[in-house]
Amino acid sequence: MNMRLKALSVHLLTATGAVLSMLALLAAANAEWSQMFLWLVIALIVDGVDGPLARRYQVKANWPTYDGVQMDLIIDYLTYVFIPAYALFKSGLLPGWTGWIAIIAITYGSVIYFCDTRMKTRDNSFAGFPACWNMLVLVLFALEPNFWVILFVVVALAFTMFTNVKFIHPVRTERWRFISLPVTAAWVGFAIWAVLVDFHPDSIARWGLLITSLWLTCAGFLQQLTEKRA
Repeated sequence: MNMRLKALSVHLLTATGAVLSMLALLAAANAEWSQMFLWLVIALIVDGVDGPLARRYQVKANWPTYDGVQMDLIIDYLTYVFIPAYALFKSGLLPGWTGWIAIIAITYGSVIYFCDTRMKTRDNSFAGFPACWNMLVLVLFALEPNFWVILFVVVALAFTMFTNVKFIHPVRTERWRFISLPVTAAWVGFAIWAVLVDFHPDSIARWGLLITSLWLTCAGFLQQLTEKRA
């Protein structure tokens, strides 16, 4: 297979995210949350794989007809933002007006963030929370904390999207990548485990999700602190 066909194959792989988002939406409409998250986790894996492949096969040069970045953003908004926000609202985890605040903060803040040309830092991290609501909402489904805790976390992370608080890219941020990559792989494993047991409260997966999520959330900020000291 020549480079042009390989580049096209990467675009077609990215496009499967649209199908996965539709499958997730159909599951969400029927309140089949475990099935919805399974499709979203698969979409997350595809999103993690297609970027390195796009750079390896130089899709911009070898198949410039399709804009992979634009395609990726469209799919990411569906799978990272829109569907998880819907699930959080319909799940009952946030009663009454708290649910409305959460979905407005998530959808409105994220669409502005996705259009911000300053969202990436020089070390390929993110300036502000990178709108990974799919990951956060999955963890919330697993832990089922008090609704005040959920509301605080959602609003706080939405607020950071308009700041320079650093969040790592688990694949592209080189610093501490020897930790971040295994932690990310562990998060995916715990996520699949939690989904397969239908978020059973006695499952160890929920605590694995909590620990790995804390690292992925805080690693960038810790890097900022140590960079300043250096």
